[in-house]
Amino acid sequence: MEAEKLLYTREHEWIAIEGNEATIGITEYAQEELGDIVFVELPPVGDNVDSGDSPVTLESVKAVSSVYAPFAGEVIEVNVKLDEEPELINSSPLDDGWIIKLKITGRNDDENFLNLNEYNDYIKELD
Repeated sequence: MEAEKLLYTREHEWIAIEGNEATIGITEYAQEELGDIVFVELPPVGDNVDSGDSPVTLESVKAVSSVYAPFAGEVIEVNVKLDEEPELINSSPLDDGWIIKLKITGRNDDENFLNLNEYNDYIKELD
């Protein structure tokens, strides 16, 4: 994925939208903060989620963290490679380490996503 073409959340997810589908992962910053990911709890394909739900749980050597749904939607695919290789999130967070794909069923115009420059400015404020 090209970082410049993605949307970002303040919860450190990235989103790639193609048509009515969204691929979701966590940012480079998030994986660095979490440390080595050792387990990923993925939702079943077919689950419906609301915007703000946390369908994914990541366990790292430092903490347990949630990945939030940026839209209401149906889980249409999960990255099954993460069952055996959760470290893909650390080694390739924007490519091989994607987490879930949603078919978008609800989207608000007031959702506050960031572009890459805005996200980079946001994380500078955190450090």
